[in-house]
Amino acid sequence: MEQNAEELKIMPRGQMPHRLRKGQNMIAVASGKGGVGKTWFSITLAHSLSILKQKVLLFDGDLGLANIDIQLGLLAKNDIGSVVSGTMTLNQVIHHYEKGHFDIIAGRSGSAGLASMPIGRLQLLGEDLNVLASSYNKIILDMGAGVEKPVRILSGLAEKIIVVCTDEPTSLTDAYAFIKIMTMQYTKCDINIVVNQANSLREGQRTYDTLVKACNNFLKINPPLLGIVRRDTRVRDAIRNQSTIFNRYPTSEAAEDVYAIAKRLLQND
Repeated sequence: MEQNAEELKIMPRGQMPHRLRKGQNMIAVASGKGGVGKTWFSITLAHSLSILKQKVLLFDGDLGLANIDIQLGLLAKNDIGSVVSGTMTLNQVIHHYEKGHFDIIAGRSGSAGLASMPIGRLQLLGEDLNVLASSYNKIILDMGAGVEKPVRILSGLAEKIIVVCTDEPTSLTDAYAFIKIMTMQYTKCDINIVVNQANSLREGQRTYDTLVKACNNFLKINPPLLGIVRRDTRVRDAIRNQSTIFNRYPTSEAAEDVYAIAKRLLQND
């Protein structure tokens, strides 16, 4: 899994956005690779925390390829694009998702300008999120796949980063690459692992052991396992029906697993 710095195109330390403060109560959900169920997990975590009486904001941080509103069947009138263009503030584009009792800031698909925002604009967005954080118990940032600049900078804002992976070799490799870059740029970032789509708890543990072994061998860190989400056919059905798993199958294994992760997050606080 080890890759050199040139291959990963790590930003030199002198160019890091040090001025950004860690966001109060912010949790970044990242993956390094698409197709691991990251957005579904972010939505389900937001709903779980809401059930646990937390005031939650779910922010679609996949700038340029939004999908939270698609998964939930939302028709948000305003989105992050209006904030970036300067026509609206973050407060003005918040949408309340009544079926889950949490708030959402939707992204905008198909806008290359959002994905390539300059560091200064990303810093302003981060500062606005910091201000919003004081009004919520938790803000969940659903980050885009990969290790591009917006993903790194916005993930670096969060007080906790959850890296979602599966047992696929490419998922593990990309998760490791993301962890490596983040720990090199943000030495004090709090990274935790969630294994998704595991065939069993034992298989999920094996997947985690493989990833953490690479982290220990090459990076000398041991990011903790936050939880394992078992493979559940009802997840696909819920997504197909543009519903959260809790609204459609509240007693499913996947719902129970994410709920346990949400409880663990609050206990750690």
